[in-house]
Amino acid sequence: MVAEVTTHDYHDSEMLPSLLNGIDGGIAQVSGDGAYDTFADHEAIAQRAAVATIPPCHDARPCRSEDPNPTHPRDQILQRIDQVGRSAWKQESGYHRRSRAETTMFRLKVTFGGRVRSRSFDNQAVELFLQCAALNRMIQVAKPDSYPVEA
Repeated sequence: MVAEVTTHDYHDSEMLPSLLNGIDGGIAQVSGDGAYDTFADHEAIAQRAAVATIPPCHDARPCRSEDPNPTHPRDQILQRIDQVGRSAWKQESGYHRRSRAETTMFRLKVTFGGRVRSRSFDNQAVELFLQCAALNRMIQVAKPDSYPVEA
């Protein structure tokens, strides 16, 4: 588990490089919403040899518009969206798997009340890390065995 607790002075996208650095082993794909569509985040993802599945904003422009074979991951995403459309790109890239993370955060907030009770920042961080650890344990204990059923 990798987690960061910050104050309101930080944007989510600023934390992605340090979160990725906290993961041992390989990373196949990093999915995030449009807030993570920054050059720093794309660079951090590329350094881990992972695929970025971050939808650019609707009026996004390529970094190198003259390049017919873009090399920057963001430009490749934009090119693919131009070819097949945003919905098809989301489907083929596996972007919707991101909803699992969103659901996990929803579970965390519902299970533990969605707020911290401690007053000091350090204690709030400990409280949130403990909540994450407890939720991870609950998910592992109650995880069903899944397998495909053929019709």
